[in-house]
Amino acid sequence: MRLIETQEDLLLLEVGGVEADLSDAELDEYFSEALQKALSRVHPGPVALLPPDGTRFHSRAGYLTDIASRILSSWPSGDRLGMVMPALGTHMPMTEAELGRMFPRTPLAKFRGHDWRRDVLTLGRLEADWVEKTAEGAVRFDWPVQVNKALLEEEYSLIVSLGQVVPHEVIGMANHLKNLFVGTGGKEAIDKSHFTGAAYGMERMMGRINTPVRALFDEGYRRFGNLLPPILWVLTVVGSRSESEARRTGKPRGSLAVRGLYVGFGRSCFEKAAELARKVNVDLLDEPIQKAVVYLEPEEFRTTWLGNKAVYRTRMAMADGGELLILAPGLERFGEDPGIDTLIRKHGYRPAAEIRSRVETDQELQGALSAAAHLIHGSSENRFTVRYCPGPGVSRKEIESVGYEWGDLSEALARYDIHNLSLGWNTLPDGERIFFVPNPALGLWAEKRKFLT
Repeated sequence: MRLIETQEDLLLLEVGGVEADLSDAELDEYFSEALQKALSRVHPGPVALLPPDGTRFHSRAGYLTDIASRILSSWPSGDRLGMVMPALGTHMPMTEAELGRMFPRTPLAKFRGHDWRRDVLTLGRLEADWVEKTAEGAVRFDWPVQVNKALLEEEYSLIVSLGQVVPHEVIGMANHLKNLFVGTGGKEAIDKSHFTGAAYGMERMMGRINTPVRALFDEGYRRFGNLLPPILWVLTVVGSRSESEARRTGKPRGSLAVRGLYVGFGRSCFEKAAELARKVNVDLLDEPIQKAVVYLEPEEFRTTWLGNKAVYRTRMAMADGGELLILAPGLERFGEDPGIDTLIRKHGYRPAAEIRSRVETDQELQGALSAAAHLIHGSSENRFTVRYCPGPGVSRKEIESVGYEWGDLSEALARYDIHNLSLGWNTLPDGERIFFVPNPALGLWAEKRKFLT
C-alpha cells in the first residue's frame, strides 16, 4: 500500500495489482484510513454517499458504503451521514429488499432516490462547437452538465462516490465522473452523452481511458465542478479468480476477487484504476468466437437495457456468422422505464446506419437519444446471430419483434449447464466448442487484432 500526495490532486490510497486478492478485512482497514484522511481535509458537515445501484452488485461498493456509513454515523462530533443516493442513471429505483441485499449495514432511512427526468439541476453547458470538435464530427449539439439537485440542497462537506472501474460501452471505462454526470444526471445529459458514444463508435472506445464522452465529463467538471462539494472517489477493480488461484485459496474458479482499491481526489485515482482494469478485465483473444454462451443472473438482469451487456461486451470477439446465445431467466421486459420500453419495441435492435436514419425522421427517437444509442449498441450489425433465451416474462414473439432470434431457455440450460462451465473456452462432451461468460458486466472480450487496430 502507498499513500501519495501530489500538487495536482490527492491520491490517498493505491493498493492492488493483477494478482491481488484483497480480503474484506483489508478493504475495511485501507478504506477506513483513507476516508478518515479525506474527512480531516473538509469542514465537519454532513457527507453524501453516491454508490452504484444493484446492477453493480459485484463491485463491492455495497460493502464499502457500509464501511463509510459506519464511520460517518459514529463520528465523535455526531452523525455525519447525510444521505445515500444510489447512482441510478436511467435504471429502475431499488426496492427495500434490493437495498438491504447490497447495503445491509446502512440505515434505510438515509437512502434517497434519483429521478433522471425530474430531480436534476443544470450547472452549465458545453458549447456545440466544443462537443463537435471533441467527438470528431460525430455529433453536433451542446451538452448540459447536470446533477441531482439534492447534492446542492445541503451544505455537504464531502461527496463520496464509490464504484467499480470496468470496460464500458458508452464511455470506454466506467466510473469516476460518469457516476456523477450519468448516475445522478438528467435526461438531456444522459441522452446526448450516450448518443455521442454510439455515433463515435463503441468499438473505438471500449476499454480505453480517454474517449470523447470521458472528455465531455472532464470538461464539464473542470468548468463547473467548483459549484459542488469536494468529491472523494473510491474505485475498485474486480476480476475472476484463475484455476491456480482457486487451488491456492480454496475458492471456486471464476469467483470474484478485488484486485485493486484506489481512493482520492482528482483524476489520478481513476487513471490508476483504469490501468489495472485494462489488464484485469479486458480479455484479448487470438481467434474469434463462433459460439458464445452468456448467462444473465436473474437478480441483476431483468431488462435487455441491462442484459445487452451480453452483446456490448462480446461483439468485438464474435466471428462473422457466429452465434451469441444469451441465457436470461430473469428477463421481464426491454426498457428500464415504460417510455424507453415502448421505443425499443417500436424500433428494435438495428444496425447503426438504420438507427441513425430513424433518428433523423422520428421525433420520439430524437427526444430519447439514449434509447437510440442503446439500439445501436445492442445490434450485431448483421454480422452474427443474437439468440435470447428468456424466462416466462418475455415471449418468443416479443423477442423476435425487436430483431433477435428466440431460444428455449429450458433446453439451453440443459445443454449448457452453467454450473459445469468455466469462464472462457469449454468443449462439450459431443465436441461442441463454446466460449462461456458467466457475467458480461465484469469484462470485455475482443479479438486481439480488432482491438489493437
